[in-house]
Amino acid sequence: MTHDELARRVAERAVLHGQFTLRSGRTSSVYLDKYRFETDPELLRPIGEWLAEHVREIRPDRLGAPELGAVPLATAASLASGIPFVIVRKAAKEYATEGKVEGLYEQGEKIVVIEDVVTSGGALFAAVESLRSLGIVVEQAVCVLDRDEGGRESLAEMGVELRSLFTRSALGM
Repeated sequence: MTHDELARRVAERAVLHGQFTLRSGRTSSVYLDKYRFETDPELLRPIGEWLAEHVREIRPDRLGAPELGAVPLATAASLASGIPFVIVRKAAKEYATEGKVEGLYEQGEKIVVIEDVVTSGGALFAAVESLRSLGIVVEQAVCVLDRDEGGRESLAEMGVELRSLFTRSALGM
C-alpha cells in the first residue's frame, strides 16, 4: 500500500467532523479517532510496517509506548522490526512491582517513543520524562499524526526529534 493510499484509507476510516475537546484541552472541529485504525489489521499492519521502517533507521535498543493508544502501534512496529518495546504507564501501578514502565529495559538504553497523535505533545512529553528518569536515553519519537499544533516544537525544546507518518493536511483535516 502506498503512502497516499494509506493516508486516504486512514482518513476515510478515522477522521471525524463535529465538536471535540482534545487531550490538550483545545477544541477542534476535526478529530482523528485512533482506535478506528489501531483496531483494524488492514490499517494497523501497514502503519506498523511504516513505523518499523523509521525506527530501524534510528537503531534504538527498544521502542516505548505510552498507554493506552500507542500500545497497539508499538506492538505492530515491534513485530515488523524485531525491536522489543516497553509500555509507559500514565501513573505507577499501586501493586506488585509498582512500576511506571512495563517490560525489560536497562539504564543507558536508547528508546524511540511511538505515539498515535501529537497535538501539544503533552502525553509524549510525560512518557519521555518517565523514561529519562530511569536513565533511558530518548532523543526520537515517531507518531502516526502530527496535528501541527506545536507538539513538534515543544518536543524539540526538550531534545526530542519528532517524525510523523501524516500531518493534518495529508489527511485532509
